[in-house]
Amino acid sequence: MPLKPEIPKPESEKRRVGYAIVGIGKLSAEELIPAARTSEHAYVAALVTSEEDKGEAFARAFDLTENDVYSYDEFEKLGERDDVEAVFIVLPNSMHREYTERAAKIGKHVLCEKPLSVNAEDAQAMVDACKDAGVLLMTAYRCQYTPEHWAARDAVQSGKLGTIRVIDSIHAHVEDDPEAWRLRRDLAGGGPLPDIGLYSLNIIRFVMGEEPQWVFADLHQPQGDERFEEVEERVSWMMGFSGGVVANCLTSYAAQDTSTLRVLGEKGSVLMDPAFDYQGLKLTIEDDKGKFQPSFPAYDQFGNEFDHFAQCIREGKTPWTPGEEGVADHIVMDAIYESARTGKRVELKPVKEKDASRGEKKPEMPGEGV
Repeated sequence: MPLKPEIPKPESEKRRVGYAIVGIGKLSAEELIPAARTSEHAYVAALVTSEEDKGEAFARAFDLTENDVYSYDEFEKLGERDDVEAVFIVLPNSMHREYTERAAKIGKHVLCEKPLSVNAEDAQAMVDACKDAGVLLMTAYRCQYTPEHWAARDAVQSGKLGTIRVIDSIHAHVEDDPEAWRLRRDLAGGGPLPDIGLYSLNIIRFVMGEEPQWVFADLHQPQGDERFEEVEERVSWMMGFSGGVVANCLTSYAAQDTSTLRVLGEKGSVLMDPAFDYQGLKLTIEDDKGKFQPSFPAYDQFGNEFDHFAQCIREGKTPWTPGEEGVADHIVMDAIYESARTGKRVELKPVKEKDASRGEKKPEMPGEGV
């Protein structure tokens, strides 16, 4: 059972980092804004939305005023707000580049929802824009900010499981709204792969601490289903890592809700089920000492993201999941789509450095496993 959470002790508002939330959809309304209210190092200072009435309603609910609500056309006015130091971009994927570049031009740091963009080229342009402007860019990979995923990584990299041999991961759910923007290629860039399949890809790279050497993939886009006229319904792919390690992954928009991660070594294993949910993550580690399930103090995944980026801004350090981490995933996803299109294995450019695309500041975990 999770331990009782400690009462948060937020810094004064003058010290905390003010964010503008760009886009007030379901994620912002149900997860991000409430998480920021309990954050130790961050708070919501402004909202950017196309729906004025909705924005003003949220402003009233979260102790802001109508003057803190901006339309997308008014985005550059955030540059006049000293209390807005960062923006959190929560828009359809194809809009990430535009708003990251606009934020960089007005000197605001950028926390951007995953995937970073729609392909590696656009993602790299976002990284370059922020570097040129001297602002930080962080990809919002919430699963790299949880103690469960870090414990899984530590088990894999500590050697307690022996030599790693096989990894598998499934992330699926039923997308039953044919009008969802995630089913439009021009907005999403793809189907389940850049949305939910990305969790499998990103966390496997994270627990291994290295990049895949090759990919081989297949996708399915059914005929006669209006949901999948533009994007795939299912992608399955393999990734090869050093030492002969193979990862098998599957993602789907038409299968029962599932999120799992399993790592098999010669002497033990790691199982996360569920592996990528907002709450209720369950980790089981088995080694030569037996099977156990670590427990951790309660925390909020989105609050951890807010706080980590805020600390990086205050300390002038590169976040653990910078824009480069988003680019690295796009490189692999582009290769996955290429393999599915050609039916051939795609070799990736060798990357020898461990955690090559990650930043200098590691996340602070809410507690140690007990």
